[in-house]
Amino acid sequence: MIEIVILDYLNANLSVSAVMEREKNAPDRFVVLEKTSGGERNHVSSATFAFQSYSKKSMHEAAVLNEELKRVIKNMIELDAIASVKLNSDYNFTDTSTKEYRYQAVFDFKY
Repeated sequence: MIEIVILDYLNANLSVSAVMEREKNAPDRFVVLEKTSGGERNHVSSATFAFQSYSKKSMHEAAVLNEELKRVIKNMIELDAIASVKLNSDYNFTDTSTKEYRYQAVFDFKY
C-alpha cells in the first residue's frame, strides 16, 4: 500500500511523528496524512494525498513544519516505489473551531 510507504518514509525522515488519523493526546507538533483520491492508467497507479502540519504553539511553527514536510516529500523520489511526486498546492489551513494552527500541502504521486 502506498500509504504505508509514505508513512514509513515520513516517520524515518521528519523531525515529528506522522500519523494517518488524529490521536486524542496528540503532541504539540505532528503531521496527518490522508489519501484523498487514487486511480490507475496504463498500469501506473496515481494518488493524491493531503498532508496537514499541526502546531499548538504558533502559525509560524506550523508553516516551518510545512516547509520541512514539503522538502522531505519531494525527496521521496529516491524510493524505487515512487515514480513521480508533484506539489499540487499548499496553504494555511488553521482550524478555527479548535484554534489549532495547521498548514495543508497536497501532493500528487505516481507509483
